[in-house]
Amino acid sequence: MKVLITGGAGFIGSATAKQLMDRGDRVALIDNFNDYYDPQLKRDRIKIFLKGYKGKFVLYTGDIRDVKFLEKVFQKEKPDKVIHLAAMAGVRNSLENPALYADINIMGTVNLLELSVKHKIKNFVYASSSSVYGNNKKFPFSEKDNVDTPISPYAATKKADELLAHVYSHIYKLPTTGLRYFTVYGPWGRPDMALFLFTKNIFSGKPILVNNHGKMSRNFTYVDDIASGTITTLDADLPYAVMNIGGDRENTLIEFIGEIEKNVGKKAKMKMMPLPPGDVISTVADIKKLRQMGWKPTTRIDKGIKNFVEWYREYYGV
Repeated sequence: MKVLITGGAGFIGSATAKQLMDRGDRVALIDNFNDYYDPQLKRDRIKIFLKGYKGKFVLYTGDIRDVKFLEKVFQKEKPDKVIHLAAMAGVRNSLENPALYADINIMGTVNLLELSVKHKIKNFVYASSSSVYGNNKKFPFSEKDNVDTPISPYAATKKADELLAHVYSHIYKLPTTGLRYFTVYGPWGRPDMALFLFTKNIFSGKPILVNNHGKMSRNFTYVDDIASGTITTLDADLPYAVMNIGGDRENTLIEFIGEIEKNVGKKAKMKMMPLPPGDVISTVADIKKLRQMGWKPTTRIDKGIKNFVEWYREYYGV
């Protein structure tokens, strides 16, 4: 089938595209290569990571807020299904630029939902986030939990996307599935995320900033597991769903740092910091819904971090 992926040069988008093409699907990618982080990394995901897939995908450079651009892509590619991953990412940056996050993450999503209805898309899978749970005190986080109190503009935009998707499923019968991603990591990852920042600073001998004095934990989820789970829901064509996708093990931040130290071969210089605004102490996913569809995470942090550090050494020539 033909799958349109927005944010296709992104971390999750490129990994998902690779798995789709590995099984024989054709892929159209949209990305605007913005400068939230180094656009060269995004271009290298296309040039290097997807090097062996020439002819199996087509890349369009453009903005999801540009309806005329999107219409041309839909008309030319005639996709069967859509995976919508394009968004302004990052909780902390959203505190500085809330209007930009609302514009891209909400209005961009509306544009894609509208065109998906118009072009009779068979399934619309989109990225939500574990951040919608805010300061939820009940663990693990379940899709049944109330998520009406986000604590960052980024989280609020993702909650808004879920509400909009429900409207389009209810009114227009567009199948939609929102995936609440839990702390994705792995090779070709985003430079603004902890694994990347910690690895870079440990290699260079600079201190790493350890939030909440290290008293944090996450369901770290390897990117290949995220991609396979995304495709599982893409194939399911559920009338409407929102579900968690995360690792099956909770790891502390100190455990995470320890694995990086082991693979880098150097001890980290840690600078203990308070909890930043908008951040949460713990995220733990209840993944029963996705497990029932036959998906399960397979990569633990020891293997995942090893893979990342090996990629980092090669890519940056360390």
